[in-house]
Amino acid sequence: MTTIVEKKYILALDQGTTSCRAVIFSADGKVVGSAQKSFRQHYPQPGWVEHDAEDIWHTQLEVLLQSVDSSGIKIEEIAAVGLTNQRETAVLWDRKSGRPVAPAIVWQCRRTAPLVKRLIDNGYSEDIQKTTGLVPDAYFSATKWQWLFEQDPALRIRAEKGELLAGTIDSWLVWKLTAGLKHVTDVSNASRTMLMNINTRQWDSTMMELFQIPAAILPEIVPSSGVVGHVDESILPGGIPIAGIAGDQQSALFGQGCFSEGMVKNTYGTGCFLLMQTGEKPVASKSGLLTTVAWGIGDKVYYALEGSVFNAGSAIQWLRDGLGIIRRSFECDELAARVSDTGGVCFVPAFTGLGAPWWDMEARGTITGLTRGSSREHIARAVLEAIALQSNDVLNVMRSESSFDIPVVRVDGGASVSDLLMQFQADFSQVPVDRPEITETTVLGAAGLAGIAVGLWPDQEAFVSIRRSSRVFNPQMEQTDSAEKIRCWHAAVKTARYNAGQQG
Repeated sequence: MTTIVEKKYILALDQGTTSCRAVIFSADGKVVGSAQKSFRQHYPQPGWVEHDAEDIWHTQLEVLLQSVDSSGIKIEEIAAVGLTNQRETAVLWDRKSGRPVAPAIVWQCRRTAPLVKRLIDNGYSEDIQKTTGLVPDAYFSATKWQWLFEQDPALRIRAEKGELLAGTIDSWLVWKLTAGLKHVTDVSNASRTMLMNINTRQWDSTMMELFQIPAAILPEIVPSSGVVGHVDESILPGGIPIAGIAGDQQSALFGQGCFSEGMVKNTYGTGCFLLMQTGEKPVASKSGLLTTVAWGIGDKVYYALEGSVFNAGSAIQWLRDGLGIIRRSFECDELAARVSDTGGVCFVPAFTGLGAPWWDMEARGTITGLTRGSSREHIARAVLEAIALQSNDVLNVMRSESSFDIPVVRVDGGASVSDLLMQFQADFSQVPVDRPEITETTVLGAAGLAGIAVGLWPDQEAFVSIRRSSRVFNPQMEQTDSAEKIRCWHAAVKTARYNAGQQG
């Protein structure tokens, strides 16, 4: 008699910018196994960032197997695999051998800035934004593949012959997991390439011609939730379905249960990524936000507005590694709590320019309001305030452009553990800030998309029921005080942008 094993777990893979993780979730949202490992970063020139795609694959495979071993569950109990990934990073590989033909160009890499400037100077900005929902920037994938082809014309010839494949990290990992049987990308990742039409959700022929990307190398665009292939038997036996794929920020939005229009999440990591779910129609931005796909389930596609803050947790790291005034990141909170205000100090962490809504690549970090009485405590508090103030700028644009009221901001990411930062966010934005018990919502979102596809959770409502708040921070600061703080912040931002212009 054959015993039927109940499939009650989801294996979620989280391929990040600096590490790979694998987490196994039960149906009630509990973690039963996990593993994480960093991989090498490559900086061949100033402003350039590369990854070895093979290194990413082997690291991801290693933590996948470790998570299963640590869980104590049977492989046949795994209902599906979900995948979330660093977005925009561009991979190019040989269709036959499966080997990368060039380093993966990371989303942070600025090498294609001259190509972007050429596009802007030639008047393509409006067409790109109208078609793709994105502003021209080196951030996105299209110019990365274009750069590779311009640097090595032999690669272009091979691509036009159909000998190469291109994709973001999700495509690369699914291709490897299925032993080369599936070349796909989900609609959320496709929306970050600057090649997908934001309205039709298909590769756009005009954009492919503009960036000179052959259609033959691009993956099939699939929903974020749905079976797209099966894990090869040589990796895990049983033909486990790969049933969920989403870019990391969209996955976090899903993991936070932002299923209604106007719901917002903010992920506090190296930078901040704010996404507002806007429903089944894209909302165009005139103030520097990006229109992106949130996720696709079946025939339905949901959209989001996104604002990126380039430097958030990196500002705390700068206090540690650059100034040396703290030894561990959590000491920033301890310093900041020793003073009741910043003593007039305002910090603009524009180390790599300013993101939304400014999109000023030339702005540089600036500290204003220094006096002989300014202390490291004041600077630490100003750093935390700056993270919240940058996010508040994005939230205000989201409010004005979407016409949705923001009832609450759901938060996650490493810096969200800071009670002081979360209180600043609530005070400056005058909206409650909700921090969940499970702050690793990115990988949870991937699990949710996969679990819904295979019926572990019957619908989104069943999935979101596992989300529980750890603490809600309500606004405590008087609105007049908050408004004055924002006024001083904007004056400091103006200084950061002006000084950069003068230097230029």
